[in-house]
Amino acid sequence: MSESSAGDAMATVTAVAVGWRRAGIAGAAIGVIAAGAAAGVAVERMTVGRGMRRRARLALDASGPYGSLRGMPGRATADDGTELYYEVDHVEPDGGTGAGNGPGVGAAAGGTGSRRRRLFGRKAPGPVTVVFSHGYCLSQDSWHFQRAALRGLVRTVHWDQRSHGRSERGRNQAQGVTVGIDQLGRDLKAVIDAAAPEGRLVLVGHSMGGMTIMALADQYPQLVRDRVAAVAFVGTSSGKLGEVSFGLPVAGVNAVRRVLPGVLKALGSQAELVERGRRATADLFAGLIKRYSFGSRDVDPAVERFAERLIESTPIDVVAEFYPAFTEHDKSAALPAFLDVPVLILAGDKDLVTPSSHSETIADHLPEAELVIVPDAGHLVMLEHPETVTDRLADLLVRIGAVPAPTNVGGHGSSAQQPGG
Repeated sequence: MSESSAGDAMATVTAVAVGWRRAGIAGAAIGVIAAGAAAGVAVERMTVGRGMRRRARLALDASGPYGSLRGMPGRATADDGTELYYEVDHVEPDGGTGAGNGPGVGAAAGGTGSRRRRLFGRKAPGPVTVVFSHGYCLSQDSWHFQRAALRGLVRTVHWDQRSHGRSERGRNQAQGVTVGIDQLGRDLKAVIDAAAPEGRLVLVGHSMGGMTIMALADQYPQLVRDRVAAVAFVGTSSGKLGEVSFGLPVAGVNAVRRVLPGVLKALGSQAELVERGRRATADLFAGLIKRYSFGSRDVDPAVERFAERLIESTPIDVVAEFYPAFTEHDKSAALPAFLDVPVLILAGDKDLVTPSSHSETIADHLPEAELVIVPDAGHLVMLEHPETVTDRLADLLVRIGAVPAPTNVGGHGSSAQQPGG
């Protein structure tokens, strides 16, 4: 490792540490998290220069198709007046997509679309709408692979949570009102009313999106009884997130729990300054994103970069205002609302954000649910192992009759079971 590279690495770490110290004793706590990522950055810089990494990022941004799918746009109005952006992918009578622009299944999903159309294609639209809710610091585009696979086969709605993606910054939050998971449940109801006011629903939620579905059931149980045909919880939790260790030693995680809410609040009040700091320390944050998003070592670099872009696009003040909601989240009592419908519960076995034990807890409340723990997978399991997530979702849709089950579809809808597929 050259002296200049080593100096750059140390300068990056030092700059970040100084920034955290200015926020108070949080420097020590956040340092526990940053140390591992900083070490990875230093090792990377042994062979790769800063300019080369910047060019590589630009190349990945230009070449990656991820997040390029678009549908028919619409807006729903939340109870506080916030405009929530959504897109609908329709099913045309000829089996084609009425989603507007963007590539079809085969073009966007690495050629798997033709296989999926052979397995699940239909000539008439199904009487079901699948509503996808994304997680914290992400957007509707985090469902890229699943959207590509189902495109044209079943009607889908993809929406951006308030203050995320193309949705408006929460109006109550702009006035200083704390956001809570219950608010997100009401937001989802507004999206359903606008984008899918009739017919059966399949609700799919990742992380915060799964919590949003639980909040919907808690506040609108009649809607669940009358219209929800199936549910999929991906990498989510019904409560006790304040006990998650994030893979840290006990001393480190206790320090983080004590100071992180205050630190985020302080940083959120200095959003412009912090955003400049995030750009200046992009390498360090890329290491953190990779550690807490993925569980395997061989993730496609373009997918890694896509995850970075999704998370980096979330302003620091939004990060700050949402964080407290998770420690307060407890919707275990709402889970029985899904006892009478097919439920898929899926998580990565190396998820450090919502550990798989939280999915097992949800399964304890829903003993008839299908529980899938994906090996070698982290928090963004739908990007890291898209085939597994998509196949399980397809199987769920087959079970409720949203898509047909041809004779060559195995019991679990797995591509490995298809002859010649």
